Amino acid sequence: MARRGLLIILSSPSGAGKSTLSKRLMAWDNTLRFSVSATTRAPRPGEVNGRDYYFVSREEFLAMVEAGQMLEHAEVFGNLYGTPRAPVEAAMAEGRDTIFDVDWQGGQQIRRSALSKDVISIFILPPSIATLESRLRGRAQDSETVIADRMAKSRSEISHWAEYDYVVVNHDLEDAEEELRVILKAERARADRQPGLNDFVRELNREFEAR
Repeated sequence: MARRGLLIILSSPSGAGKSTLSKRLMAWDNTLRFSVSATTRAPRPGEVNGRDYYFVSREEFLAMVEAGQMLEHAEVFGNLYGTPRAPVEAAMAEGRDTIFDVDWQGGQQIRRSALSKDVISIFILPPSIATLESRLRGRAQDSETVIADRMAKSRSEISHWAEYDYVVVNHDLEDAEEELRVILKAERARADRQPGLNDFVRELNREFEAR
């Protein structure tokens, strides 16, 4: 039965595992689409324009915001991040679910948008602050100053956990992924997300009458 695609918000403090879990979900279900954000920050080693992010200038980014082409946007650590609206709406119309790897500010904007009825939001928590810091250092991508900034911001990020529909504590990647799968299956099965149910049940009743 046809349905509109879902907007799946995954938020967490940096290093809690939301990016890794997003990739694992897409490996499990290849119909899932990852929302590619636009950003004004420079690419990190190995990142590809259009796959990991759309890397744009600050002027280009602000022009997109002014034109209403961003579903959400925010400034983080001096760089702008945002979600282009057009690819998301196209995926929804095709019945494809889109995963958003955004912070609480981005999640809040999406939940307040005109697309809010199709949003489910999930917050990923680390098992401990020590583990969070260890994961950040293990990436070996950021300077000590950036790591310190991210750790300082983590407390603020975590304080928004209660705004989300679901919370998953990432003790173990396998277990956290399984929890996310269960959430997604349940949300897809909700009656109000299946507009074809009325026609399907009418057909069942016709079969009864024909017996």
